[in-house]
Amino acid sequence: MGGINRSFVSGVLAMVLASPALAQETAVPGNQGAEAQAQPNGTGLSDIIVTARRTQERLQTVPVSVTALSGEFLEQQNVLDVTSVPRFTPNLSLLQQSTSLTAVSLFIRGVGNQQPDAATDQAVGVYLDGVYIARAAGAIFDLVDLERIEVLRGPQGTLFGRNTIGGAIQLVTKKPTDEMHLEAKAGYASYDDWFVRGRVDTGFIGGSPIKISLAAMHRERDGYIDNLYTPDSRDPGALRSDAIYAGVEADLGNVTVNYNFDFNYRSGTAPYFQLLAATPNVFNYFSQSPNFGGDPFLISPDRINPGLQDGFVDRFGNLRYGAKSRIYGHSLTIAYEPIDELTLKSITGYRRFWQDTILTLDGNGYLRGPVVDFDPASPTGVTVADVGLYNGNNAPQKQWQFSQEFQALGSSGDLNYVAGVYYFYEKASQNNRQALTLVAPTAFLEAFGVPATTAANILANPQLTPGGLIGINLTPTLGFRATSESAAIFGQASWKPSALDGKLEITGGARYTQDRKTLQRTDLPTLTAATVVNNDNISWLGSVNYRFTPDIMAYARVSTGYRSGGIDPQNPQGQLTTYKPEKVTAYELGLKSELFDRHLRLNLSVYQTDYSNLQIQQFQSGSGGATSVVSNAGSARFRGFEAEATAIPFAGLQIDGSVGYVHPDFKEYLYRDPDFTSPTFNQLINVGDEAHLSQTPKWNARIGGQYSVDVGIGTLMLRSDLAYRSRIYFFALDRVNPFNREVSSRPDYDLSARISLSDIQAGNAKIDVGLWGANLTNQRNLDFGIDFGGLGFGAGSYKKPRTFGGDVKVSF
Repeated sequence: MGGINRSFVSGVLAMVLASPALAQETAVPGNQGAEAQAQPNGTGLSDIIVTARRTQERLQTVPVSVTALSGEFLEQQNVLDVTSVPRFTPNLSLLQQSTSLTAVSLFIRGVGNQQPDAATDQAVGVYLDGVYIARAAGAIFDLVDLERIEVLRGPQGTLFGRNTIGGAIQLVTKKPTDEMHLEAKAGYASYDDWFVRGRVDTGFIGGSPIKISLAAMHRERDGYIDNLYTPDSRDPGALRSDAIYAGVEADLGNVTVNYNFDFNYRSGTAPYFQLLAATPNVFNYFSQSPNFGGDPFLISPDRINPGLQDGFVDRFGNLRYGAKSRIYGHSLTIAYEPIDELTLKSITGYRRFWQDTILTLDGNGYLRGPVVDFDPASPTGVTVADVGLYNGNNAPQKQWQFSQEFQALGSSGDLNYVAGVYYFYEKASQNNRQALTLVAPTAFLEAFGVPATTAANILANPQLTPGGLIGINLTPTLGFRATSESAAIFGQASWKPSALDGKLEITGGARYTQDRKTLQRTDLPTLTAATVVNNDNISWLGSVNYRFTPDIMAYARVSTGYRSGGIDPQNPQGQLTTYKPEKVTAYELGLKSELFDRHLRLNLSVYQTDYSNLQIQQFQSGSGGATSVVSNAGSARFRGFEAEATAIPFAGLQIDGSVGYVHPDFKEYLYRDPDFTSPTFNQLINVGDEAHLSQTPKWNARIGGQYSVDVGIGTLMLRSDLAYRSRIYFFALDRVNPFNREVSSRPDYDLSARISLSDIQAGNAKIDVGLWGANLTNQRNLDFGIDFGGLGFGAGSYKKPRTFGGDVKVSF
């Protein structure tokens, strides 16, 4: 266990296993999915079951802000990975990172992580069947067979641990069914986008207590921007994916064993990342490309189609345009119920991630221009060569992790509790080869590191450098390897005094965590010793909730959490700098209600979150390539609210919607002033009043409705959703990122619709058919943007255009 105190872990483990805890998980009758639906008798909304506090509870009784989406609802909405979930969840922002097929920027209530390297921690925890997925770089994978998704907002530091200061997302897969079941589904959509998926449930095998489920999915699509250098199957936005899921459950009396395996291999090309804006020097230099036998220079604030995107020669000498990734994991959950009042649970997880990515971030083809010739024998110091704004190969980026958690869940009289211990270990590495052309005025070449003799030769031959500009071809590399180790003890108890008929509940909990991290740069001429950081933390929670009537509950909650400190691997000077843990204290008031005989469900929450040692990931670009420097820049206070409602005005009609708001107040945002003409030159100044909320809209909202009616041969359903979000800034400071507004994403109005006919009986089979449309308003907004201000340009990718599709499902 490296630097983690072994006596701490072994002592805590012994305490939990010897604990005289006294309760079992109790399933609440009702809908085991997660989306609100009409009860079988059509009179009102059914129960929603969640595990936000590690036990099965009704959503309306949990004093936590939770959005729950059932597998059935996700299927109806054509959700194949987590990137579509924010449309249905207030104050959740989830953006696929540029170039990568698996990396995500994930924010809840304005707090998250925009850096997908193999060593930077998230601020929102992602869990698959109770196993933590540590890296943002591997958080997007195909959701083959989900029972539900739960989005928990606000710090979850007591029960879920470090790196959940914004919240947590739980992905819960479907368990094997008791009876044999077969299911197949296929779909086709615009851009030759198609998939096939199947699931087999064995039921209990041969009278044994063992049942198995197997599911697999293959999907493909062509790109939706035409790159004139590639066929449709490798155009930007193209994807090929194969995913497998297997589940085994054994019911051995008072012992239940669940084993899950998931695998996903993806290959494809990231969305077209086009140039949106550039400095005059960059424009003037690269626009000369046709004069030197190169492609024309492409730049536009509007979507470019067709486009030109150059490839990159990978580490094996192959010219490539796309990316590939492989993710797989195992989890084993064993639950033992020695008595009715006690469940002991073990959750063991192992996951591995690997990707090889071509960066393709300049949105241009094969450009040519005059560049510095560093050969001392060159009489002019200039040669004409291939040039480019930014490209590269991040490969290999890989990570593996092991985790073990023991829980005791119980009750004794009026007391319910959860207690446990947790251990986590991972290894990660990354090697990022970059290629860029730095545009320099010939009069200042020595300031860019060009030898004086070479600079003098260039100045003597200005005819080779139009406009007095020349390129400097650079190939910076960033490579490192890192480890992370964490151990924790936690406990939480809820007291419902029977004297008050269970109307009042008081909850308290705490978690103690020890962390150890190491990081070593592998791209430097000399391999130096690894840098080590150690942190520990106590997070706590207190909440009170009161049920005024059986259908109306109010709660107040105070919770803390922390994101562990670490080591910044991306300093362009090669220095390894460390940063402190980020800590939060969050205050929340909420109301959960079901009104009008359960025909209206209305949940409200208001919150305030205070941050200290705020970890700021400041993107930088320059001669060292693209980097993101992490520092503790100050403190902030975020305030906002969320509201979610579902109504059934009459049988067959359901209307649902949500709204979320985040208001940031950066009390202190420290910035070192680089302007040598300023009186504050090289001093730390507070620029909090200038800071934008990064990668999070201030407002997001959704309104949806569906109508279902029995038409004799099946159930006809019409569904439509309109999702809105306000402008997204991808960077916090305009003074650091001069193209911040140009690469921001404008307000978005996303309309989708579906019509389906389900439960069509055909012998022993049931058939469902559906037609759907997405982005029906054909919004032309950016889905991701990067300001390469240090290199003189800003770029971004546009969201997928309007699409239509259909699908068919057959089940036996």
